[in-house]
Amino acid sequence: MRERRVLVVEDERTIAESVAARLRAEGFTVDIAGDGPSAVERFRSGRPDLVVLDVMLPGFDGLEVCRRIQAERPVPVLMLTARDDETDLLVGLAVGADDYLTKPFSMRELAARVHVLLRRMDRASAGEQPALRLGDIEISEAERRVRRGGAEVHLTPTEFDLLVHLARRPRTVLPRERLLADVWGWADGSGTRTVDSHVKALRRKLGPDLIRTVHGVGYALEVPA
Repeated sequence: MRERRVLVVEDERTIAESVAARLRAEGFTVDIAGDGPSAVERFRSGRPDLVVLDVMLPGFDGLEVCRRIQAERPVPVLMLTARDDETDLLVGLAVGADDYLTKPFSMRELAARVHVLLRRMDRASAGEQPALRLGDIEISEAERRVRRGGAEVHLTPTEFDLLVHLARRPRTVLPRERLLADVWGWADGSGTRTVDSHVKALRRKLGPDLIRTVHGVGYALEVPA
């Protein structure tokens, strides 16, 4: 099995080197970028399997980096933020981040989150699954592609995994806590706003009729006509 490559984007050199050292100890090949433009360039040249991305960067910020790289190639993104500001976090998730950590964080937790994101990608790509068809929506798990009305829809890795999880149980209301456990691998329900943000993104990309909210409980995928 090939060695996994991670791109660490962080302008504080001490933090960047500490994160890189921990990930190298975990067996990853690590590249480092210290600003927005070099992050996009290293993403293109290095083709990492995952990106650890700080929000505050010189050149242009991490949100813009996330937009640009996700437009080129869907890849798991773990976003780092200096403050627990809900607006910043929701914007980050909306532009394609899959998970986030608020500074200061432990290197042990960061490494655990990286492993979880990559395991989810491996599980999703393992084995050949028949295409899911729900009304005019077609989901190919093998190709990780989604089409609605014949037109391809670009989803981030986590958006795709969430859609598949809902699509396998159409019309079934799934609680936010269960979605966090099954899709994100989180043992507690502290990240329910993460689920809400990704549901908003799916509605924006696939249409507002797709996912029904059951207030105080969770979400269900409605089969479109």
